[in-house]
Amino acid sequence: MLGPVILAASRSDKMRRFVSAAPGTKQVVARFIAGESVDQVVPIIVDAADKGLEVTLDVVGEDITTVEQSHAARDAYLELIDRLKDLGLGTKAEMSVKLSMFGQALEGGHELALANVRPVVEAAAAIGTTVTLDAEDHTTLDSMFAIHDALREDFPQTGCVIQAYLFRTEADARRLAANGSRVRIVKGAYKEPAEVAYQNKAEIDKAYVRVLRILMEGDGYPMIGSHDPRLISIAQELARRAGRKLDEYEFQMLYGIRSDEHLRLAAEGHRMRVYTAYGTDWYGYFMRRLAEKPANLLFFARSILTKD
Repeated sequence: MLGPVILAASRSDKMRRFVSAAPGTKQVVARFIAGESVDQVVPIIVDAADKGLEVTLDVVGEDITTVEQSHAARDAYLELIDRLKDLGLGTKAEMSVKLSMFGQALEGGHELALANVRPVVEAAAAIGTTVTLDAEDHTTLDSMFAIHDALREDFPQTGCVIQAYLFRTEADARRLAANGSRVRIVKGAYKEPAEVAYQNKAEIDKAYVRVLRILMEGDGYPMIGSHDPRLISIAQELARRAGRKLDEYEFQMLYGIRSDEHLRLAAEGHRMRVYTAYGTDWYGYFMRRLAEKPANLLFFARSILTKD
């Protein structure tokens, strides 16, 4: 399978240099990355709001090595929040953050990441929006959930992400559903060992449905992160059975993927949020998008053979 190979390449400096220099890379990256700066992404936020869509914004870049870089990541989100405030878009845009970008993997990283993310969550709350903590590989999750719990003491709308392919996720979902958390459920996009995660697509899909049922029947706010038409239909049926109104859950899809479906769901009255990434350090995010779907890889392969 190509997925694990691509995920391994996402950590390779040699592959980073090759992909960055390939002639078709800029064209393909633009499909998944909304821009490199706040100025470039603002028109996309406005356009989404005009179409009845909401967004969650991710400033890409997670492989940091210094405390100074973690502070720069914090400041990038604070700059974004200032712009959202100026535009009056706080209720239409939330933020997604990776705690690795906030220093989680550095020495004393748990405390550093919490100290860096708290002012971002505070600033988001001040403009009427919130922050969701993205899930990363399984070794980081206990820290992520502890930070999530700490933030929810003062900011209960702080969300988190769980990944269906991990064996632990059903138990995590039960706890989060019971305490009323906002939870995005995704299949999972990291290379995880067989000791902790399902490896077979059919098993992952079954786990996704089991976890989604737990969330729909619980007291929290489910956020369905999927482009799979079958899982979207199942989510709608589970919401109906659980007696949930259309504003008591939402769908989330990636910028640049199935854009027509974004509009269709919004037109049906569903809350539809587009996960919109931007920034200069796009490589790791981009490679995970290639790993998730073979069609994305074929699209990229064709493009790198085409001269600008």
